[in-house]
Amino acid sequence: MARDPHRRAESRAKRKIRNRRHNPDGTMTLKDHLYELRNRLGLAVLVILLGGVFGFIWFFTKLGPVPSLGDILLQPYCALPAGVRFEPTPGNCQLFQTQPFEAFMVQFKVGIAAGMVVTSPLWLYQLWAFITPGLYAKERRFAFVFVIFASLLFAAGAFLAFFVIPQGLEVLVGFGGNVFITALNAGDYISFVLVMLLIFGVSFELPLLVIMLNRVGILPYTNLKKWRRGIVFGLFIFAAFATPGTDPVSMVVLAVAMTVLFELAVQVARLQDRRKAKRDALENPAAGLSADEATPMNYRAEPVEPSTLPSEPGRGYDDVT
Repeated sequence: MARDPHRRAESRAKRKIRNRRHNPDGTMTLKDHLYELRNRLGLAVLVILLGGVFGFIWFFTKLGPVPSLGDILLQPYCALPAGVRFEPTPGNCQLFQTQPFEAFMVQFKVGIAAGMVVTSPLWLYQLWAFITPGLYAKERRFAFVFVIFASLLFAAGAFLAFFVIPQGLEVLVGFGGNVFITALNAGDYISFVLVMLLIFGVSFELPLLVIMLNRVGILPYTNLKKWRRGIVFGLFIFAAFATPGTDPVSMVVLAVAMTVLFELAVQVARLQDRRKAKRDALENPAAGLSADEATPMNYRAEPVEPSTLPSEPGRGYDDVT
């Protein structure tokens, strides 16, 4: 059955509303906003599910030179000394399954997490496409830079966590000495690894948060300089409670990394406030002066614009004279 031409024309009109070329100011009705949000979220969820299917298959499948996802996640556990972990077969590193569907649920959970990471450019674009019509060009550039740096910082935090996990596990299982042997449950171990990756990745967003608050004027450099010691102390306390393991290695590494990133953010805030002060001084010379100081005067001669009033021929004087 042929499609209704009125409905086809309405669909074209809605696409024009969402297109910045036909609608440069991004104005939409509430109903159009809700429809647009529904479509974008639906596409984002569909992309994540497709990525989850890819991650589910990748869990046991090698992709050329890239090892399988299961082997990658097992590396921290298999890096433990052979004398402290249980090996049913010598030289074979495996996790325990204590419930009938535990392996499937672990594979499903890891597949969804890996699919979100792999397809992040696609579903983040859907969120970006929903937000960007309401932003100015300068705000769109700033938001784009923010997303790029946020992704890089999260990846750097997760990368660091992946190398910290083996050292943390070795410290934890070393407390048992020769009395205990480590046989980790698959679900608990995978949850531990994913939580560590998530905590390190989110914690690495701290400098971006500080720079944004400084840029909008909420957190000036003078306050950061005054509160520096207290904030660093708070970062160490946060690292002690945020890390899922009680090992000192992951706590210290996370706290030191966050302290270094915070100090970098403080220096960026100092430069931003200095540039802002210079710009304000050029635009308003009286800014920053106390009530007892005189406002500087500008004594430079400036050209006078010629009069645009029509003059009568043969008359060289104004009306008053």
